[in-house]
Amino acid sequence: MSLHFSKMHGIGNDFVVVDCRARTFALAPVQIARLGDRHTGVGFDQLLTIEPARDPSCAFYYGIYNSDGSPSGQCGNGVRCVAAWLRRAGALKAGTTTRLESPSGPVAVALLDDGRVRVDMGEPDFDARHVPVNLPQGDTYTVLIEGRRVDFGVVSMGNPHAVIEVGDVACAPLTTLGRSLSADPAFPEGCNVGFVQVIDRAHVMLRVWERGAGATLACGTGACAAVAVLRARGAVEDEVAVTLPGGTLGISWAGAGHALWMTGPAAFVYEGDIDE
Repeated sequence: MSLHFSKMHGIGNDFVVVDCRARTFALAPVQIARLGDRHTGVGFDQLLTIEPARDPSCAFYYGIYNSDGSPSGQCGNGVRCVAAWLRRAGALKAGTTTRLESPSGPVAVALLDDGRVRVDMGEPDFDARHVPVNLPQGDTYTVLIEGRRVDFGVVSMGNPHAVIEVGDVACAPLTTLGRSLSADPAFPEGCNVGFVQVIDRAHVMLRVWERGAGATLACGTGACAAVAVLRARGAVEDEVAVTLPGGTLGISWAGAGHALWMTGPAAFVYEGDIDE
């Protein structure tokens, strides 16, 4: 059988989107990993499925699978692509706000007239038990990696994040420290690792090592996590532009008790078919 897909990206964070509204998604993790290979497969950071909602308050459900075949709880750039895909399919209309169901719960998406998508990512969760991270609750956490002390903040945006402030993001040890901290035993489910440089109180630079995908051009939940950690420390304002290698996202968070909103584009690349 053939499985049709759309290749999409959100500021360089790329996806294969599969319509499962009328069929069951049956690819095993090893099959997803083969498709995710950039040399012998289609190549993507995550595979997204669009399925009937489990929650009756939501219009659709979307599943998220990393390029290594592992499942993920949330994907900020991915949900924008899902919303744009549904708009093109005629299932959602521009100028409307709709609830979609992610593996970590409902999110609201607003389809802007200029083609961008604004997403309610929920309130950042700093509870160490919920991230989860096996360290005492605090504002800053520390581990030793290869004898080196590493200080970072943690937050859940529906998936686990560690955020490290750096003086120059261009020199951030993404593939060494990022990879190691992502798999550190302190994080029983692994984590995404963001290296963030504060340019000023309304602009930061960010690079992210994604759990299950590695270094990516952009990470939507990583941008949300970086702003959440910095905002909680009083280092940035409510409205922050987050520049990643693939482009810039707008993040808005008024602080504790409020939802965090992310705004950015979603783009179609091509259509294809997979032989299952």
